[in-house]
Amino acid sequence: MAEKHFYEQQKHTESYLIPYFDQHLSGWRHFRILEVGCAEAGLIHVLCRNGIFVAGLELMPTRVALAKKMNPELNVQVGDITDPGIIDRFSEPFDLIVMRDVIEHITDRKTAFKNIGSLLKPQGYLYLTFPPRFSPFAGHQQNGKSFMKYLPYLQLLPAWKIRCMGRIFQEQESIIENTIHNFLIGLSIRNLIKLLKIHCFKPVLFECFLSRPVYRTRFGWPVIRFPNLPFFREFIATGCECLVRKETRVKK
Repeated sequence: MAEKHFYEQQKHTESYLIPYFDQHLSGWRHFRILEVGCAEAGLIHVLCRNGIFVAGLELMPTRVALAKKMNPELNVQVGDITDPGIIDRFSEPFDLIVMRDVIEHITDRKTAFKNIGSLLKPQGYLYLTFPPRFSPFAGHQQNGKSFMKYLPYLQLLPAWKIRCMGRIFQEQESIIENTIHNFLIGLSIRNLIKLLKIHCFKPVLFECFLSRPVYRTRFGWPVIRFPNLPFFREFIATGCECLVRKETRVKK
């Protein structure tokens, strides 16, 4: 299963991310890039193959081990973006930081954004994707094995009801608890925008999707954008994608 994720990450990088960066980030192939939450490092593998400098940071040692198994030359290390000492692990700042479906799992977002800002060069970029907290599958219940994986908005139910349904459908305990946990710590689009403003990130491109680009990679579904309408985007959009630039804080 983990190797499947590696190949999916490669495919998504080749079919979507590289064309996206080509279109919106002039000269990005000469950037220093860091992927936070790189998982099995499929993206890093593809970019390295294209001669691009890229490093990876991943919380789970097992995923880093698999990344190294797939390509021993990858610059991937175990680490936590909320660790106060994480900045000292890199000799130079980066031009671009990539975080794909990671920020919604981080509870200490204040420290995460502070460290991201410190790891970026002045005017550096952050590429971020995530499922909004109230969106149909923000609980990540689609990772389950039972009928529960098809149920949208499951995470909005009270925890006891989710556990009850989990027992009825014989779902894995870890999936049930993760669905509950993911909603508790989830991130809304509104709160993301607040975080970006607080930490001096200026939007370059901000899009919402009814059917996300990664769904095309994973399921062959078409990419369908959703209008960036406050309130409605929180519940109907299955994903949010943004490219933001670090701004220098002006002293008054």
